[in-house]
Amino acid sequence: MGVRKVFDRFALAVAGATCVADLAMILTDITRRMGYDYYALTHHIDWKNPPPGAIRIHNYPDAWVEFFDGHGLGGADPVHRASQRTNFGFTWHDVPKMIILTGNDRRILSLAAEHGLGNGYTVPANVPGEVHGSCSFAIGTDRDFPSHTLAIAQLAGALAFEGARRLSLVGARNRHPLIPVLTQRQRDCLIWAARGKTDWETSRILGISEETVAQHIREACRRYGVQKRTSLLIHALLDGTISFAEIIERRYPPFPG
Repeated sequence: MGVRKVFDRFALAVAGATCVADLAMILTDITRRMGYDYYALTHHIDWKNPPPGAIRIHNYPDAWVEFFDGHGLGGADPVHRASQRTNFGFTWHDVPKMIILTGNDRRILSLAAEHGLGNGYTVPANVPGEVHGSCSFAIGTDRDFPSHTLAIAQLAGALAFEGARRLSLVGARNRHPLIPVLTQRQRDCLIWAARGKTDWETSRILGISEETVAQHIREACRRYGVQKRTSLLIHALLDGTISFAEIIERRYPPFPG
């Protein structure tokens, strides 16, 4: 079957997937057809305590996943960090050209190889307003890298992630028909907290008391059923309550008075 027909069939299958198990089977098939052994479609988060709506579908070796999750590498993995620097796919051999590798980074890449993961190709999924993610395809350490399929891997990875997002959003609506709603003041306080402002600094910016800022944050945490501000931020980003664009926007009114 030609490359165009393979991808067309893949696209139709992803569009028709009704559950994560469907998408996993579709990814398994396209991974094999492209000449890879493994795939991992995931948000870059700590998987010991994933927020609602987090996405991960993979067939990586169990021992590597256990090590990866046990050491909280979801956000620290060098491949994941490199994927935040671009919107285009890249091979894992290119990672040292994209970020400065630390000693721990080199150990992580070495340990991945010891667990059977050779070179790979990662397609970033940097959706505005959401946690960073990616779809990666990898070969075993004893395999030749299928460079001739990089173009289809780029398209397949991007399409698969969008398919997973669709299933995740549908599942979230089914599990939680009423997504928590924050007031405008709660959103404002959360955004300024995400920008690194203290409650006092936020109170000066918004023209309210420091205690009122703290109360808004506490109430937002209560509505989401979390205790930490970091967890509140992740949840609010994943469900679209706030966006990265709002966080990086630095303009604000002068201090009152």
